[in-house]
Amino acid sequence: MVVTFFCCIVVSGCSVTDLAEGKRQDLEFTVIRKEELPEELKETIDEKKANPFRITYTDKGKMYIARGYGEQKTSGYSIQVTDVYETGKAVHIRTVLEGPGEKEKVTEKKTYPYVAVKLDYYDKQVVFEE
Repeated sequence: MVVTFFCCIVVSGCSVTDLAEGKRQDLEFTVIRKEELPEELKETIDEKKANPFRITYTDKGKMYIARGYGEQKTSGYSIQVTDVYETGKAVHIRTVLEGPGEKEKVTEKKTYPYVAVKLDYYDKQVVFEE
């Protein structure tokens, strides 16, 4: 029996009330492929992928955090997860969109780069950092 604890979609704006608070600990996480995402989260990402998005989703004691960068005009984009850590009041995630390299072969087609990570559930707000 699958129980979804809650689904919270953050489209714009995040609280930054505890940004001054120091990093408590780095969190272990796994970057996951689309095929590994819970179906409901996969559908939400597909609906929102044309525009930048920030989504948190919880299922079966796990927290999923997804960050999309909207429509790009060419292929060759990737996203790096540079930090996932906990403070006293929040889980923070920092990602960076990287464009195609100078020597990379690019195709002129629309792409929708995003990254999704899975980690243990924390009953804390998620703060997306740039």
